[in-house]
Amino acid sequence: MAALQERSATGATRAWVNSADSHVLEPDDIWDATLPERLAKRAPRAEREGEREILYIDGEVVRRDPIAYTEAIRPPGARDPRQRLVDLDQEGIWCELVFPSRGLWVPLIRDPELVAACCRAYNEWLAAEFLPVSPRFIGVATLPALDTDDALAELTRSIDLGYRVALLPAAAPPGRPYNDPTWEPLWAALADAGMPVCFHAGSGSDPIVNRGPGGAIINYVETFFPVQRTLAQIIAAGILERHEQLHLVFVEGGASWIPSMMDRMDEAYRQHDMFVHPRLSAPPSEFLVRQVSATFQHDLAIRATIDVTGPDPIMWGSDYPHLEGTFGHTQAALEQAFAGVDPDLRFAVTTDNFTKLFGGPAPRAHAGADS
Repeated sequence: MAALQERSATGATRAWVNSADSHVLEPDDIWDATLPERLAKRAPRAEREGEREILYIDGEVVRRDPIAYTEAIRPPGARDPRQRLVDLDQEGIWCELVFPSRGLWVPLIRDPELVAACCRAYNEWLAAEFLPVSPRFIGVATLPALDTDDALAELTRSIDLGYRVALLPAAAPPGRPYNDPTWEPLWAALADAGMPVCFHAGSGSDPIVNRGPGGAIINYVETFFPVQRTLAQIIAAGILERHEQLHLVFVEGGASWIPSMMDRMDEAYRQHDMFVHPRLSAPPSEFLVRQVSATFQHDLAIRATIDVTGPDPIMWGSDYPHLEGTFGHTQAALEQAFAGVDPDLRFAVTTDNFTKLFGGPAPRAHAGADS
């Protein structure tokens, strides 16, 4: 199937794509406006002091970012959904999954009541204030991860609000690894609802593990280790085998690591079979290809990855509006990543896989800010 293309005023041709990774910037008062004061004052909040923006959670300092950095990831479209459509049209992006920004820090909270309240407030705000502007925005409902009953309750509420995609932290909470049986009712409910569950890199644990020389690169690399751990926990525990309709999406951790993960899991399954429990009906890699997706922005190794995995487990994401994303150079990034790739494979990875999993309206020949 050929991608829908259009020619710009400069004569350049571009193809519309879908993004499986983008972020909204929540209002500064999202917790204050909806939570009781005793909870709101402990929810994530940002305050500016001098040249830094400081993020507090439950009274503790979590991050200190330069103002220049925080401003760079907050173009008007990060807050304003109508301006966001202008940005999407400029980049050639049709539909996008919408993840939280400040909400990604909620899983660091260790109070189940506060976590559940923050998730509920975010999901209600996004469903009421942002998503109705355009069907091109597909919201992701964030679920509390400290208590399975809380997660099930929020899943039910989110479905009633119209959500069809869910979010859990990439790093499971302490004492609750994703292969623990306490999660089983949630996996069953997600599968029964046909609701993909996303795990966004950098969530659930503090990604700043090193402040020494090279810390920026070290910490960035660290963000995808929990993604791989979670993937191994869920596949090796037989969760995907028990729930054939459950689909996992690993977001913003890249995708070129997938072949090595397939090899590593299969080698353990084959060579250490005397220790493997439970036994699976197929090698772990087969469950990955069938029921797992991973998103990437710039991976130049994606061509070699697709040679191993096929196109089905791979999706592209812009990571709008973050610095590591493609905002401002989306078409150039796509051309670089997919140089020499068969057009049908490119269409599957950048457009069709998204539509099959998440839905969304078909693109028109010419997008507009009122779409």
